[in-house]
Amino acid sequence: MTLPPSAPSPQVTPPPPSWFAGRWVDGDTLLYIVRRLGQALITLLLASALCFFVIQLAPGDYLAALKQNPQISPERVQELQAQFGLDQPWSVQYGRWLWQVVVHQNFGDSFAYQRSVTSLLGERVPATLLLAFASLVLTWAIAVPLGIIAAVQQYQWPDRLLRVLSYIGQGFPSFVAALLLLILAQNLSPLLPVGDMTSLNYDDLTLLGKGLDLLWHLLLPTLALTLTGLAGLQRITRGELLDVLRQDYVRTARAKGLPEHRVIYVHALRNAVNPLITLLGFEFSSLLSGAFITEQLFNWPGLGRLILQAVMAQDLYLVMASLMMGAVMLILGNLLADLLLKAVDPRINLEGGATGT
Repeated sequence: MTLPPSAPSPQVTPPPPSWFAGRWVDGDTLLYIVRRLGQALITLLLASALCFFVIQLAPGDYLAALKQNPQISPERVQELQAQFGLDQPWSVQYGRWLWQVVVHQNFGDSFAYQRSVTSLLGERVPATLLLAFASLVLTWAIAVPLGIIAAVQQYQWPDRLLRVLSYIGQGFPSFVAALLLLILAQNLSPLLPVGDMTSLNYDDLTLLGKGLDLLWHLLLPTLALTLTGLAGLQRITRGELLDVLRQDYVRTARAKGLPEHRVIYVHALRNAVNPLITLLGFEFSSLLSGAFITEQLFNWPGLGRLILQAVMAQDLYLVMASLMMGAVMLILGNLLADLLLKAVDPRINLEGGATGT
């Protein structure tokens, strides 16, 4: 007696791993983050010592101008030197500053403002980050779609027009764009704000009115920063997408009859976005420094004027804090870029590049 053939057992497809568990917080990724943070501490220690030493190479110090003032006695200058610790060798000054930072989380007091550096930066950093993030979001929201249009319509009139505009945009430094926008604002006043972060009657406005007033003053400095980064990012997006569109798997997808929008946005763009994510990490690291010139021209109360005055006055601890902020942003930007690459492409091995599938 022959038994009937058994029915094939159904194939159970295992559920896909969760997005966070499979791409972000697995054991290897956590170990990589911990290792990178440990390396960052060593990097910050070496960078702080180097920056402190280089600052000491500049002639004079904060009290150099006071020494030339005949109304200030030499005894008073000596008292200030002892108060600020400027009578000690640079190694002793650095050791005291480092001890304050590590143990008390205190970056010292500003010589010029007679206030803690932390409080000064806390007042200025939000304004600079607001301007920088607004410019970053606007730049990517415009440049990436324009780069896709230019790549898809290569050598057609949209591509030619965008290339001409990108050449012009790359030739305009940020301060030139800011000056042109200031001239436009003066001619269109009071339709456009000439400078500052808020209006004179800002405190009398409602909550909605305060938000609209802030956005109104944010418009021109954001445009000035956006115009400088827009052209370069658009060209990079176009070039990366064109390289991917020439790959064999894209031709295969088209040969299978897939819709063109699916070929571009699902197959091609996912592989073209990796270099853009790396670029985003570097742009994140320059958020605090990229808006300095624009802040000066538009009288924006951010870090730009504060750090410039600190450098000119040799306000040691304020300069050191700003340099350390830049170093931290650079480290975090690189780490963020690596994690975003891992999230977009799981084949990437954080320790050694892409792995095979």
